[in-house]
Amino acid sequence: MTDLPPLRIRWLGTVDYREAHAIQRALFECRTSDWLLLLEHPHVFTLGARGDRAHILVDPAEVGADVVTVDRGGDVTYHGPGQLVGYPILTVPGKRGGGMADTVAYVRGLEQLLIDTLADLGLDDVGRLADYPGVWVEPGGTNPRKIAAIGVRLSRGRSMHGFALNVAPDMRYFSHIVPCGINDKAVTSLAAEGIEVTMAEVTRVLIARARARWAPPESNRLVDEAFVVTGAAGDVATSSVALEVRERGTSAARAVRLAQAGGEPGLAIEERKPAWLRAQLQTTRSFAVVRRAISRHRLVTVCEEAGCPNIFECWADGTATFMINGDRCTRACGFCLVDTRRPLPVDEHEPQRVAAAVEELGLDFAVITAVARDDLPDGGANGFASTVAAIRARTPAVKIEVLIPDCKGDPGALETIFAARPDVLNHNIETVARLQRAVRPNAGYARSLAVLACAHRAGLVTKSGLIVGLGETFDEVVGALADLKGVGTDIVTIGQYLRPTVRHLPVARWWTPEEFEELRRIGEEELGIGHVEASPLTRSSYHAKRAADLDSRRVEHQTVDI
Repeated sequence: MTDLPPLRIRWLGTVDYREAHAIQRALFECRTSDWLLLLEHPHVFTLGARGDRAHILVDPAEVGADVVTVDRGGDVTYHGPGQLVGYPILTVPGKRGGGMADTVAYVRGLEQLLIDTLADLGLDDVGRLADYPGVWVEPGGTNPRKIAAIGVRLSRGRSMHGFALNVAPDMRYFSHIVPCGINDKAVTSLAAEGIEVTMAEVTRVLIARARARWAPPESNRLVDEAFVVTGAAGDVATSSVALEVRERGTSAARAVRLAQAGGEPGLAIEERKPAWLRAQLQTTRSFAVVRRAISRHRLVTVCEEAGCPNIFECWADGTATFMINGDRCTRACGFCLVDTRRPLPVDEHEPQRVAAAVEELGLDFAVITAVARDDLPDGGANGFASTVAAIRARTPAVKIEVLIPDCKGDPGALETIFAARPDVLNHNIETVARLQRAVRPNAGYARSLAVLACAHRAGLVTKSGLIVGLGETFDEVVGALADLKGVGTDIVTIGQYLRPTVRHLPVARWWTPEEFEELRRIGEEELGIGHVEASPLTRSSYHAKRAADLDSRRVEHQTVDI
């Protein structure tokens, strides 16, 4: 096992099935790392490649479930809250690169992982049942009961899909299907068998068993683990961290979420910034030209709205990031200064005004971003597509980068943006997995990875960004870079978080220029990311034109399936 790539274990929370599949598919193609994704799904029935649709006995919509056909073996199964789902995307040693013998051996290994986990949790008499893959309670008795389902795909020495362990799901959903096509065997759960454990406890035990199986100490295999147990709000609201953060002005909700994520009080807002974080004032003629053009065309820039420290440098260089769909965001992220009042109607003439400004300024590279517009049916996707089309109609040679929200993961909305064929598709993951809910409570780490994975699959050059200084560790940032590489991200930006107001999240610490340089080196040289822009004052659009010189990385457009 000494030649195996790093094993990266991720707890992703509750993830839409299609989004998880998009991430799996991307990680399957990336051979620089192995992953074990652990999560829960909203209610969904999944059908294997040869599954029988007749084994779904109800109208799924009537019971609040989705239906997805997937590229794995097996028949119909159910996933939902209270069920621990594991997707190992692994390099599988074998003689045939995924032949039947290798598949059988791999399935037996997954079964043993679950058998050992259940034994550790105190469930006796669990094992295999001849001719029925999965893990069973009392397999040798008169009433064997399935507690864990397994469905996998092996190809070219890599695995996809995995297992579903019933911790405490709503067992009524299994009565709506013929589970795994087996109509004469019962299904059970840990709760039904009298084992009262939390999802966090089960996950912790399974991770320990996974490490022992796939990364034993003698292998010296790198294990990168991101698993955070969040406490109940009531448990942390009165903790020392939450109280201190609250006393320093941060809102109560943000203070609680930060404490839940294992955050820290951080620096006082009045603490002086180090010298390397003091931007130079550059009120040049070019700066004035950009300001006049933006004012004349009644446009909004993220440079102003988000208080970007690079505004003088970028505007002096004739570069600005246009913000469309208004200046009011429907989300209230813990780091962002953008207005969060009720948004105004979208201005249908805005794309033409942006295009006119791009032409007037003589730009050859334009960056378009937007506030999140969860109030719109398409999440603001049409605004991006219309703006790209308007710019290209006036100035066809201009290259365009779009910095998009997640559009709530809506496949149609994302395809609208992808079909516009921007030269760079940027979607920021913002922070490490552990801090996502504290930093951006209405978004998610897995959803962002899925957006980037689908954009990559659509043949776009993809980009993402991280802000550091919110309480993350160096290793967590490297882990996030590995995940971004895993889903095909070409460009990454990393910069220091600067607290906009006392109401926002505190700065945990100042990262040094040397640390940023080391992150750049690791990202580019060790992980193989095409370009990493990392410095204290780096922001999403900083040096965007230079970073986007990646034409050779663009691949032929493929059908998007999310």
